[in-house]
Amino acid sequence: MQRDEAAVSVQVTDLPTGLVACRIPEDLFTEAGLKAGFESLFRGFDPDVQFQYFRSFRRVRINFSDALAAAEARLRLHKSSFHGREMKLYFAQSVHIGSPRLEPPKPDKQFLISPPASPPVGWQQAKDATPVINYDLLCAISKLGPGDKYELHTATPTTPSVVVHVCEDEQDDDSDREEEESPQGPPRAPRAPRPRIVQTRRPDFGPAVEP
Repeated sequence: MQRDEAAVSVQVTDLPTGLVACRIPEDLFTEAGLKAGFESLFRGFDPDVQFQYFRSFRRVRINFSDALAAAEARLRLHKSSFHGREMKLYFAQSVHIGSPRLEPPKPDKQFLISPPASPPVGWQQAKDATPVINYDLLCAISKLGPGDKYELHTATPTTPSVVVHVCEDEQDDDSDREEEESPQGPPRAPRAPRPRIVQTRRPDFGPAVEP
C-alpha cells in the first residue's frame, strides 16, 4: 500500500501546474463579465489561480499553485460547455533551460571567427617547412644519358610505376642526323622532325594620327 501511495505521489508531482484552454469564445477577451465567469470555473479548484490571456492565439493559460488542482480541473472541465462552445483543456508543457538567463557561448575556438580581434593566448607564427631535396634522385638523373630512364616507384597491382625520362638535346639530334647520313654502318630510319614553337611576331605600329 505504501508503494502505491509513493508511486501516485511521484506521478502527481511530475504533472505540470498549468493548463491551456482552447476553443473558447472570442468575446472572452473583450467582455469583463464573461471573463469573470470563466475565471470562477477554475477558482473553485485553487483560489490562487492566475490567468494569462493570449488574444492573438485565442488561448488562455491557467496557472495553478498545485499540480493536483490542475489535474482535477482538467479532469472535470475538459470538453465542458462554456458560453455555447465546447472548451478543451491541455496540460501546459514546461521547457527547462539550463539557466534562466541567456549565457554567452563557451570561448572554445572562438579565434576562428574571421577576422579575429586578437590571436589567442599561446599562439605562434608557423614557420615554413624546409624543402625536401631527394639527393638520390638527383644523383641517379645525373648519371643518365639521352634516352635513358630511371624508375622511381615500381608498379603494383593497384598503382602505376613512376619513371623519369631524360629529354634529348638538339645537339644529339644533329649528331643522330649525321650518323643517319654517314655511309658507315646500316642506315637507320629517319626520325620525325621535332616541332618548333614559333613566337608570334609583334605587329608594326604606325605613326600616331594627329587630329
